[in-house]
Amino acid sequence: MSHPLPCLAVDDEPHALELLALYIEKTPFLELAKATTSPLEALDWLQRGKASLLFLDIQMDELTGIQLLDIAGKACPVILTTAYSEYALKGYEYQVADYLLKPFSFERFLKAASRARRQITAKPAELPSAVGISASPPAFLFVKGDAKNRYHRLHLDEICYIESLRNYVRYICEDKKVVSLQSLKTLEDNLPAEQFVRIHKSYIVNLRHVSRVEGHSVLLQEKRLPVGSSYRRRFYELIEQHLQGGEK
Repeated sequence: MSHPLPCLAVDDEPHALELLALYIEKTPFLELAKATTSPLEALDWLQRGKASLLFLDIQMDELTGIQLLDIAGKACPVILTTAYSEYALKGYEYQVADYLLKPFSFERFLKAASRARRQITAKPAELPSAVGISASPPAFLFVKGDAKNRYHRLHLDEICYIESLRNYVRYICEDKKVVSLQSLKTLEDNLPAEQFVRIHKSYIVNLRHVSRVEGHSVLLQEKRLPVGSSYRRRFYELIEQHLQGGEK
């Protein structure tokens, strides 16, 4: 059995720090290496490589969590903890392992910790060379909703396809639909190319949800989508690559 991951917990509110420490101690694959209300003390620990996972508050007096991320240098995967949803996009920008919005339950904490552990154990050679800088894209994204300071956290695997609605896009997920002020072109440039492919001027599909390809159309979530003539060559090349991979 592998050793528990030593964790550093940083929050300038003592009661929030106590709850983090309690959650860490309840989790079999984690151990609390240090809990501190001082970002400067946390910075010293990070720079000496004493933690494998960082739980980090954002709003702190001495040094904000974002400032700490900027200057920490070589460190470890990060799970942000904050009461302010407006920092969700900042967390995505730093490609943190997860983002916990206070108050969060132990169940939600455990999901975040499990995700971070998978990131650490599955690809040890691809661990961040600096806090927040990941060698591989994050497994989730934050999407701005239809109200001020409202963000939806979407796992990439749950997105079936994305539809253009002029200046907006609609994310069709396994169990919900989310409309956001974005462009399909921007998403095409930023989503993982091996998983998401544009098949039409109005659609990007997640290949993991495509159940069938028939002629110039694809089927997913009981929905038939057209493959536009300008996108067919690239799409069928990807399909062929997957076929060849399956035959090896």
